[in-house]
Amino acid sequence: MGADGPRASGRFARGCRCFAIEREGEIVSFGWLSTDREWIGELGVWITPAPGEGYVWNCYTLEQHRRRGHYRRLLEGFVRLPGLRRLWIGSIEVPAEKADTDAGFVPVLQFDVRRGLGLRTLRTRPVPGANAALVADARARLGGGRLEPAREHIH
Repeated sequence: MGADGPRASGRFARGCRCFAIEREGEIVSFGWLSTDREWIGELGVWITPAPGEGYVWNCYTLEQHRRRGHYRRLLEGFVRLPGLRRLWIGSIEVPAEKADTDAGFVPVLQFDVRRGLGLRTLRTRPVPGANAALVADARARLGGGRLEPAREHIH
């Protein structure tokens, strides 16, 4: 897990689960799942999945194993987990977004994070054609439009 290795015990302690893809005895890709409130560092907001939902985050594929479908297979594994009727994921990279869609995730919100003059602004807008109920649910999971101020937080 590289630099994230020391954070693993705290994540497990608060109920997060880690899933990995192994190839020839080596972990090549991994990702975390939270079913409780979790910080989205890239956006500077909390997400609180509803009962029966989860948030997939901090997915990573070792560089030498990228572009081989490991991330997509990891997501497909998350989708098949029993007891979860909906999963949320945030993507900020184009290759990941294609794998998200290939694994069955549907784009709901677009985020625009801007920083300048010591301020950070976050704007959301529905993806064109997004289901209105999903948009409302996504915003509710992110605090119902009441976004908490950004603060330093390492998850």
